[in-house]
Amino acid sequence: MDRNVALIVNPAAGGGRMLRLLPGVERWLRVHDVGYHVERTTDIEHARELARAAAQAGEVACAFGGDGIVGAVAGALVGTDGLLAVLPGGRGNDFARAAGIPKSPVAACAVFERSHERRIDLGEVDGRRFAGIASCGFDSDANRIANATRVPGEAAYAYAAVRALIGWRPANFVVTVDGEQKAFCGYSVAAANGPAYGGGMFIAPGAQLDDGQLDVVTITGVSKVRFVTQLPKVFRGTHVRNPEVDVRRGREVEITADRPFTLYADGDPIAELPATVRTLPGAVRMLVP
Repeated sequence: MDRNVALIVNPAAGGGRMLRLLPGVERWLRVHDVGYHVERTTDIEHARELARAAAQAGEVACAFGGDGIVGAVAGALVGTDGLLAVLPGGRGNDFARAAGIPKSPVAACAVFERSHERRIDLGEVDGRRFAGIASCGFDSDANRIANATRVPGEAAYAYAAVRALIGWRPANFVVTVDGEQKAFCGYSVAAANGPAYGGGMFIAPGAQLDDGQLDVVTITGVSKVRFVTQLPKVFRGTHVRNPEVDVRRGREVEITADRPFTLYADGDPIAELPATVRTLPGAVRMLVP
């Protein structure tokens, strides 16, 4: 390819897992004569600065890590001529999965030789952008636990869901999708740009990265026993057939609740309720297989 690659890496991701993966990626880039330089981030805002600098220099801004750094890098490219690439290196890697990117970061490097450009949508809350799914309610508790646990890999999210369920009590939500309001008592609300979160939990199996809409998934109140017995269905996306699950599509989602909740997106806190989530259609150019 005729562009250099700015490899934006969080060295602390996955307990140092990124540092173990990085040499293999660099070796592939050298063997295939791809010009690159490694940029180690200190935090998410630093990742955004590096992405903007890459766009200004005419380089590919490559997010090497999990969904959090992907969302930060992609969001920083909005309004620029920047080009995004993604190498999966986090715990869940749900965005990479949705984009058809190989699970191995070395295998994913092939995108620098054989690829095409795809315009992808992003989500936005209070000026902060995300790539995958913004959710709250039960998901707020589960995300907080997952971020704090030392359970490795994708198992961290299943562990967090079970832990969160122990102390959970239903909340009253009001969700307005493109002006159409729905009030319910239940578990959670998810505004999905992509189909999965939590390391392969297909909460919104029909969501597409480039359809200009968010899939809004709500789960109404059921017993904890039913909730936990139905949880395995989320890994196949078949839970959407259950009567307690509702899916609507729209470009703007307003969410309120009867008690405080943090809205999480791409695994990180992004806003407090009440919040309005919007889609940014075709916001970013991306290299995909």
